[in-house]
Parts: sequence; C-alpha cells; structure tokens
Amino acid sequence: MDNLISLVNKIQRACTALGDHGEASALPTLWDSLPAIAVVGGQSSGKSSVLESIVGKDFLPRGSGIVTRRPLVLQLHKSDEGSREYAEFLHLPRKRFTDFAAVRKEIQDETDRETGRTKQISSVPIHLSIYSPNVVNLTLIDLPGLTKVAVEGQPESIVQDIENMVRSYIEKPNCIILAISPANQDLATSDAIKISREVDPTGERTLGVLTKIDLMDKGTDAVDILEGKSYRLKFPWVGVVNRSQADINKNVDMIAARRREREYFSSTPEYRHLAHRMGSEHLAKMLSKHLETVIKSRIPGIQSLINKTIAELETELSRLGKPIAADAGGKLYTIMEICRLFDQNFREHLDGVRTGGDKVYNVFDNQLPAALKRLQFDRQLSMENIRKLITEADGYQPHLIAPEQGYRRLIESTLVTIRGPAEAAVDATHSILKDLVHKAMSETPELKQYPALRVEVGNAAIESLERMRDQSKKATLQLVDMECCYLTVEFFRKLPQDVDKGGSATQSIFDRYNDSYLRRIGSFVLRKYGLRYFAPLDSKVHCLLSSP
Repeated sequence: MDNLISLVNKIQRACTALGDHGEASALPTLWDSLPAIAVVGGQSSGKSSVLESIVGKDFLPRGSGIVTRRPLVLQLHKSDEGSREYAEFLHLPRKRFTDFAAVRKEIQDETDRETGRTKQISSVPIHLSIYSPNVVNLTLIDLPGLTKVAVEGQPESIVQDIENMVRSYIEKPNCIILAISPANQDLATSDAIKISREVDPTGERTLGVLTKIDLMDKGTDAVDILEGKSYRLKFPWVGVVNRSQADINKNVDMIAARRREREYFSSTPEYRHLAHRMGSEHLAKMLSKHLETVIKSRIPGIQSLINKTIAELETELSRLGKPIAADAGGKLYTIMEICRLFDQNFREHLDGVRTGGDKVYNVFDNQLPAALKRLQFDRQLSMENIRKLITEADGYQPHLIAPEQGYRRLIESTLVTIRGPAEAAVDATHSILKDLVHKAMSETPELKQYPALRVEVGNAAIESLERMRDQSKKATLQLVDMECCYLTVEFFRKLPQDVDKGGSATQSIFDRYNDSYLRRIGSFVLRKYGLRYFAPLDSKVHCLLSSP
C-alpha cells in the first residue's frame, strides 16, 4: 500500500511540472482526480506546529500575519532505518537539503520569487519531499491560513482570495479535509470547521484536529469535542499538544515534544481514556492509513482518466504529424514532400480517383454547347445582313463565281460571337479548379500541421491558376480569330454555285442577289460554323490543366 502513496506523489509532481494545478478549468484534470489531504485552519490555530510535529522537524516559516502564501505540497517518504534524513524541492531536483533551517529559507525564497517581497498570495504550489525513517508515507497540502482582516501591505481582497483558494482545493470530492481548530476558542467560531461544513456538510471527508488543549482555561476540557458530542464527524477527532513558543525559542526537539505529548494525555484524568488515539504520532498513522484506503478506492477512476488522457494526447500528436528535421536540408525535404502529396491529391481529383474532375468535362460537354446554341445567329444570317455584307464586299465589281470576300465577312461576323461563350468556359473551368485546390488542401493532413505553409501553398496554386487562366483566354481567343481569318481552298470548292445545287455559272449577275441564292449562302455558313465551333477547346483544356 505504501507504493500507492508513492505513485500518487509522482503523479502529483508530474502534474505540477506540466502546469496542472487543478484549477481554472471547467474539465476534470488529473490533479483533481488524485486523493490528497488539505490542511485547513485559521491563523494562529497551530496548523504549522501540527505539520512539523507529524514530520518531526522544524522546517516551516514562522511569523506574524500570513506566513504561508503559497500551497505547500508536502510529500513524506519513509526511508530505511539508519538512513540520513533529507529534503528535496521539485524546482531544485538535483539539490538535497540536510539542514532543515535551509529548507525553511528556501520555502520563503521560492514564495518571494513567485509573489515578490509583498504579502500577496499565489495558487502555484511548492513541492517539498522529505525522506526520513521517522515518518510515514503521507502527502499533505498546507494551505494559507484563513484570516478575517487584511493587515497593512495586503489588499482588501486578501480575505476573500485566501478563502477562494482554500475552497478550490477542499470542494473537490477527492480531497480529504484536515480541519485544524484551537481548543481554547469556541468551536462555533472555528474558521476551519465553518468552511469545511460548507463543502462537506455530512462530514464524510473531514478529519478534525484539536490543538492547544493544554492551553484551555482551568476547569474546562475538550472531552465533548474529542468524543464527537459537540460536533460529530464520520471519523474521530484527534487532539494534539504542540510545542509552545517558549519551547520553540529554546529549540526543544521533536522527540522530547512527542514524549511530553504522550505523557500529557496519559496523565491527564480527563483524556486518559482517549490517550490511545491522541497525539501527533497517532494522527500521522491515521492519516496515512486513511489516505491509502481512499487511493485504493479511486484507482479505477484514476486509471480510466489516465488512459483517456493518453488516447487524447496520442490523437493530438497524430494530428500534428511527425517532427521535422532541424537542419535546412531536412526542412526543405519535408516541404517538398508535403507539396508532392498536395499535388497528388489535386491530380487525383482531375483524373477521377477523387470527385470533382467530372465538372470540368461538364463545362465542355454541356455548358459551352448550350451557350453556343443560345447565340442569336439569326441576326448575322438574316437575309438583310447577308445581302448587305455580300454587296458591300463586292463593291463596284460583283463577284463572278462565288462571293469570296462576302463569305469572309459573313463568317467573321458570325464566328466573333463565339468569343463570349469561349471566355465564359475558361472562367468556369478556372473556378472549378480553384475549388479542387481547396479540396486537395483540406485532404492533405500534413498541411494542417503547418498553417503558414498551407497559406503559401494555397497562394501559389491560386496564382498559378490565375496565370493559366489569362494564358488560356488569350490562346482561346487567338484560335477563334484564326477561324475568322483563314478559309481553306476546300471550303470554296464546296460553295453552292454548282448546277446540281441550284447554282449556274452563266446566271445573271443580278440573279446572284436573289433570296434563294443568299439563303443558300447563309445555310452553308451556318453548317460550316456548326462543324467548327469546338476548334478552340483542346487548347483551352491543355492550358488550364497541364500546369495547375
């Protein structure tokens, strides 16, 4: 069972090193789940003397006013008989203190390092471990003494601040409350009992300690309290007799003080029947045994919380990814590898391995043809426009065989209308590719580990798409213009001047401008245009998709 207390001590030290003090969190922490004994008492209640009596050493700061200004996590470790006593602080892991006067000074200095040389308080605990063959395995948390009035140099809020700190410890269900009350004061006015009753009204977590029994007025005793008649707790009250200030000034050692304490309870008629469960030695053994019992009952919950925390941390580490090398070459390799994974995801979207690439095909298979069909060719191929363009192209000398210049102007005026749908197809493809870039980034978990790299990769990809969009528009419009500027010889060979198609090389020049002739010209231009409207598309696809 002693190993259980030692294990909890190690976990508490780890929590402190990691900044888990069990406060300022809406979620349960590991510190909260660990059983601990919190020592609560008002100023001048004998709290420090009780702790020193349990340890058997003078090591706590003394003085007037608020002396304990930070929680002190006191971990006692029973060592082998004959071994040397020493103390260690968590903030000084490689230094052993064999002089306990130096321990007292280090507590004061460490408190000042956190709070300054003022009378402020801090909730950050000090961890002190004491190894001695004369102690039992035990962990106590010494809290600042409760006070009612702020003295000079203290803020007015100090009274409430101390109460809030004490409450934050003892209100937790895993905390055992060691309530220190002086016997020479009315128990009804005890600060420790008052605050303990508020957080533990049934008294199931409270252990009562009565100090200064030897200082009670003559004719009075504390038997009713020690027997649980005045104020009943689940566990019996324990009375102790500490060293007086005169004993402290004379440097009376703890061994002699404990002997005098035993003699007092065994020789005083009122307390003789209770002597077997009185004194600081009995208190230390009782606390150790009780702490072991509580730890044993809490082991399943502690283990469950630790396993849950480990799983959460492993998930977080997995999300963060592997650590990168410290050298420049290793960092560059990591960046290039992440960029390669992003590029692979992007290409999988285009190739159909992932969703999204089919939208690009839909632009050319449905959107662009539908836009071309919506073009109003009737205006360009109306009888009036055909006659106007043909006659204007002929000029003062009408064409003899075929209106070559008229065809050129008519086809150019018709094909130029494809520029709008062609540009819209480029923009639509560009928008789809931008969406695929964002999808590929979100599907590359390595980029989540490095937000700055994610931004840079996204900006580079978008800038590349913008540049390719401009180039694609330029190439697309150039191909449209090429269709307008060049008509092949084969085209003119198929013009409708043949006799079998209604044409006649010998017909009158004026008949060449009749409605039937002009209608055949418009029909041929429309047929020729319809067969070639896909000409610019391949170039546009390659420009946009070859270098995403």
